[in-house]
Amino acid sequence: MAKRTIRLLPTQVLVLGFASMIIVGALLLTLPVASSTGESIGFLNALFEATSAVCVTGLVVVDTGDDLSLFGQLVIITLIQMGGLGFMTMATMVFLLLGKRITLRERLVIQEALNEFKLQGVVRLTRNIIGITFLIEGIGALILALRFVPMYGWGEGLYFSVFHAISAFCNAGFDLMGGYRSFTDFTDDFIVNFTIMGLIVCGGLGFSVLLDIYRNRHFRKWSLHTKLVVCVTAALITMGALFFFIVEFNNPATLGSQNWRGKILGALFQSVTPRTAGFNTIDQASLTNASKFMTIILMFIGASPAGTGGGIKTTTASVILLAVLSVIKGRRDVEVFGRRISYAIVNRALAIAVISFILLVSVSMVLSLLEPYPLVDVLFETASALGTVGLATFNNSNLSDISKIFIIMTMFAGRVGPLTLTLAFAKRMASDTGNVKYPEGKVMVG
Repeated sequence: MAKRTIRLLPTQVLVLGFASMIIVGALLLTLPVASSTGESIGFLNALFEATSAVCVTGLVVVDTGDDLSLFGQLVIITLIQMGGLGFMTMATMVFLLLGKRITLRERLVIQEALNEFKLQGVVRLTRNIIGITFLIEGIGALILALRFVPMYGWGEGLYFSVFHAISAFCNAGFDLMGGYRSFTDFTDDFIVNFTIMGLIVCGGLGFSVLLDIYRNRHFRKWSLHTKLVVCVTAALITMGALFFFIVEFNNPATLGSQNWRGKILGALFQSVTPRTAGFNTIDQASLTNASKFMTIILMFIGASPAGTGGGIKTTTASVILLAVLSVIKGRRDVEVFGRRISYAIVNRALAIAVISFILLVSVSMVLSLLEPYPLVDVLFETASALGTVGLATFNNSNLSDISKIFIIMTMFAGRVGPLTLTLAFAKRMASDTGNVKYPEGKVMVG
């Protein structure tokens, strides 16, 4: 009798790959040696931390700097690096080191993981991704060392520099500062702010965009994808910074007590970090409700495809906006930069946005029933988990066990991708190659 082999779709391989990394990480963090007190933090807390690290989120239920030992911190930063690069990128790196041949099936999974349009060159792209990652993280660590080594000494200073460079580039938001305070002690520090922001933006742009910018130095030579990502990213950062600067200018708990440099850097950092890093230089709980809602919007949009961030992605939001504008202008096609965007891409963008919005609303309603916090803070928490951001307006260690489980599932969905997760659990992928075409029907909308 022939054995039946289980053939998994690329989306299912990705989901299982991320899940396996989380489980292994949780088991390691459960060990007493991972805790600074020598007592286990418990499996649920370990699962929360491991999910947050692999999904490069930054939401924590134990303080990484205070409550985890050196072993626990090394487990966290390893999971962050693996999660930031992605399951298939790490697997490909191991295959290349071992001299193993990359099969067609594995190339298909890599293509799905990197959101690439074509199969050709995905292994070469993976090599470039690994090289770019270590190069940028290394440069970031060296610059941060200029500040941290004088503060903490050579050993601890270099360790802090490397840890935070990896965490920033991977858009993870884990820090070693202790007391759940992140970088609030460095609000007006030019070196720390711009280094962390630079790493966040580089990681969030996406590896294909970084390669395109490196190879083609002029804007007109960039691909349509690169042009959209760079323009939308710049617009969101600029508009967000202006918004936070104006709204929080006189708020004594955030920017009101800062000098002019602190106000400018604080507003700029608050605009960058929701996309989707999780570090903060001002207290998130003290933000005005308007600023909290703006942060929720930025977290929901998130970073860009094939990068280390989450969210529905900048290109998804821009494609939907362009489709709306084309309807308003009465145009048949969605056009930008002299190119036409197919309706297949528009439909995919709509699917991602709608599924993500349903998740955001559903989880927020559940948390509002389980937790005593205001609705805006619950929305903030859910958007932070779904966008794999890591910002929070309250201490997550106070959440009930059921709420922690919901946040874990939301972080996982946000990192893998709502549409990828949906397709992974679907019985079959939709096909438009059928021979049957139904008569057109009329539906009134609006």
